Amino acid sequence: METCCQSCASLSTCLCLCAAEVLTCLDSLWIWIIILYRRAPPAALTSVQPEVWSPWRDNNAFTCRDRSLSCSIRGRTNLYKIQFHNVKPECLDAYNKLCEEVLPSIHADKYYPCELVGTWNTWYGEQDQAVHLWRYRGGYPALTEVMNKLRQNKEFTAYRKERGKMLLSRRNQLLLEFSFWKEPVLLEGPNIYELRSYQLRPGTMIEWGNYWARAIGYRQHNREAVGGFFSQIGNLYMVHHLWAYKDLQSREDTRNAAWQQEGWHEVVYYTVPLIQHMDSRIMIPTKASPLQ
Repeated sequence: METCCQSCASLSTCLCLCAAEVLTCLDSLWIWIIILYRRAPPAALTSVQPEVWSPWRDNNAFTCRDRSLSCSIRGRTNLYKIQFHNVKPECLDAYNKLCEEVLPSIHADKYYPCELVGTWNTWYGEQDQAVHLWRYRGGYPALTEVMNKLRQNKEFTAYRKERGKMLLSRRNQLLLEFSFWKEPVLLEGPNIYELRSYQLRPGTMIEWGNYWARAIGYRQHNREAVGGFFSQIGNLYMVHHLWAYKDLQSREDTRNAAWQQEGWHEVVYYTVPLIQHMDSRIMIPTKASPLQ
């Protein structure tokens, strides 16, 4: 009887060990299945964007050595600066008037290698906010040159001092434009503008570009696509898309029409998981804005 019990105990121990080994193997198998699944590109990716976009490649076909977003981008000299100024509510009119007196003169003066692309007040979104977008066609050297020259400009120094009295806070970013997105050009007004800002998960910028390189074709029918940018300095992995519409109803109709385009829903489906946070501003151009 004692021998029989010992045999049963040994058999139970063996079965438990075998079961544990089987479970361990299954766990390992599932881990490899998950890894291989994540590495495999979804079928929709090839249907949406067969060609791989790179922020370091444009019409001149430049390839960056280390393929990092922080590397210098030769052949793409346009650098952009976007400024967000939160103005004291009682000072917004005076702020706009001050900007109208100073900013266009800098834009028109060839002494400064920069252009004022647009200047707006936020209509819907963060209230009492001014947004300015500047372009530096010479890249970082042009930005440095403008900064050094403006330090010697007494009118601009006085403008900054007076402007500081009207602000609650301010911030800026340095941006590059997506190679597949046309640079901003003058539009006949009046228009309203929407700035859609996306904070992406780190490491997803290339994937975002792969989808939008094809998706931009779905959003050109009413010439609403003004500019697409990604940050280099400031909040990183930040994308800004700038759109123009005749009015809010035109915006609604244009966005609804995009859903009728085959492939647009796939772009939305696969890019939403890349986003950590997104924000939309409806903006009205000021009198000083080249974009109207």
